[in-house]
Amino acid sequence: MRWAVLDTAVYIDHWEGVPTLEDALAAIRRGFVIRHSSVVLSELRRGARTAAARRQVTALYRIAAIQWAPTAEDWWIAGDLVRTIGDTRAWDVAKRREFQNDALIALTARRHGATVVTRNRGDFELLERKLALTVLFV
Repeated sequence: MRWAVLDTAVYIDHWEGVPTLEDALAAIRRGFVIRHSSVVLSELRRGARTAAARRQVTALYRIAAIQWAPTAEDWWIAGDLVRTIGDTRAWDVAKRREFQNDALIALTARRHGATVVTRNRGDFELLERKLALTVLFV
């Protein structure tokens, strides 16, 4: 059985009706068991500004019976990744905070042997190389 974790942008673009995403998500559902990242659910909740968006995120949270969360070790490694990659690329504090969540999603997926499905090519290409992570860009 192959596992996949959907990144935050995949959910948002799907809910916003990005037309090119439907076929890709159908193929992912056929080829993977989708697990939910607690980091992604938190990001979705943080960004749900309207009542409709909050209902949608809450519904997703309720059906996410199995959630994968970062461990203490994942947090420790993420801190190093953010520092080393951020220093190399001269990222500001805001970019480092944003990247930390991506690193936590990646580390959690890697620990479970899962593929990260994302639309965020920039950050996840870096993580793919650093972590020997499996990433599927949609």
